[in-house]
Amino acid sequence: MTIALAADHAGFALKDALRDWLREAGHEVLDLGTNGADSVDYPRFGALLAEAIADGRADRGIAVCGSGIGISIAVNRNPACRCALVNEPLSATLAREHNDANVIAFGARLTGIDLAKACVTAFLDTPFAGGRHQRRVDQLTAPTGA
Repeated sequence: MTIALAADHAGFALKDALRDWLREAGHEVLDLGTNGADSVDYPRFGALLAEAIADGRADRGIAVCGSGIGISIAVNRNPACRCALVNEPLSATLAREHNDANVIAFGARLTGIDLAKACVTAFLDTPFAGGRHQRRVDQLTAPTGA
């Protein structure tokens, strides 16, 4: 499994820490930047991560900005992505199990490294449950209306 990571200037330190931890654990990591504290625009990095998921260069993704909100919106602009903003491991578990999320997002100003690692572990270890959830996930890609 290849995991893509992307962050803006507010999230690069958490992204880098997660990148190093994932590599040490034996995962293949695609680091899409940014790599410093100079101000950058999160939509650009969210789009880069979404493209890596959509074109198959990565199986899962982790997006980080200050709050996690902006970059998760940017990732979700691509219909190939189901990005969930998570704040604790149960959210990461349910995002995978019920929503087949292929990307999670963090707010670096809100989430410490240990909590982020616990969320990533839950995200990577949880399979999609399928069943009744599949119909709903299908509707995320091709909405059927009310």
